[in-house]
Amino acid sequence: MADTSLDDRGRLTLPKEVRERYGDRYHLVQLDDGIKLVPVAEDPLAALRDEFENVDESADELRERARKAALEEAGE
Repeated sequence: MADTSLDDRGRLTLPKEVRERYGDRYHLVQLDDGIKLVPVAEDPLAALRDEFENVDESADELRERARKAALEEAGE
């Protein structure tokens, strides 16, 4: 973990190690108790393909499984 601060123009500089590991583009997520920086891939579509290359279910099957899980969690 590293500390950093905003400069006089409101810019935040990330340590070199962070930039080398996660890249130069981030999505800023505002939370109730702070913020979160989420790295954005250079090619988001390729990153999604890589993330889901071992998934054997179709999008419809995944959606149905998620719907059933949500209903079970809601107690229906």
